[in-house]
Amino acid sequence: MCRWLAYSGSPVLLEDLLLKPEHSLIDQSLHSRMGATTTNGDGFGLGWYGVGDTPGVFHSIEPAWNDRNLTDLASHLVSPLVFAHIRASTGGAIQQTNCHPFRHGRWLWMHNGLIRDFLTVKRDLAFAVDPSLYPEIEGSTDSELFFYLALTFGLEDDPPAAVERAVGLIEETGRRHGVELPIQMTVATTDGKSLWAFRYSSEGDSRSLFYSTRVDTLREQYPDNPVLHGLSDETRIVVSEPLGDLAGAWNEVPEASLGVIQEGQDELRPFTPRTP
Repeated sequence: MCRWLAYSGSPVLLEDLLLKPEHSLIDQSLHSRMGATTTNGDGFGLGWYGVGDTPGVFHSIEPAWNDRNLTDLASHLVSPLVFAHIRASTGGAIQQTNCHPFRHGRWLWMHNGLIRDFLTVKRDLAFAVDPSLYPEIEGSTDSELFFYLALTFGLEDDPPAAVERAVGLIEETGRRHGVELPIQMTVATTDGKSLWAFRYSSEGDSRSLFYSTRVDTLREQYPDNPVLHGLSDETRIVVSEPLGDLAGAWNEVPEASLGVIQEGQDELRPFTPRTP
């Protein structure tokens, strides 16, 4: 399986986010504590918002711990919204077009998990993608096809409803083909303004997912921590596993839940798949 990180808040130098924390995403690429695999070395990707109408993306098939380009980029790029993903393939080829995050217009998407027996259900799911979107699919992964199903069901207008419908279709299609537990997922998606994160699995035992405690709360608990004084109260991080052991800094996303990080009040509510 994979590990991922989504950041929204004060503009941050990417090396402060990806390289410097005690249990950074780069450390997790070799020493994951909560993933299905300890090593996540089948490529990595970055997505960030800055100049231009669409986010920048960088993908590599090199292991994250061994890529000089990543280290150099991270020491120069500053962004208020960042996606980062380290990949452990569940069967798809190790190639740049299979690395997350995936991009469509202003949207980014990344996934940890799998659509089970993907080759069995792939044809039916592919035929459900809107014909106008299908030519944009570049890779061969279940994760990218999942993204385009969500786009087909209205991700750009109502992300929670679109993902509920996409998961509902995946489960219905899988069970029709005799797949007992069709999907395992944590997902993050963003339009560059708000960020949505989902945790769900057909078996009710999903991969780990955490969100950071409010910065103003942590600042009160740790008044001498300089990092916290450089972040706005709106800053949030969603991660597959915590970046460190600071007490009270991380909260587990409940099973079958979705969270929204947005201007004003963030939300955490139940996630229920719906057959479209």
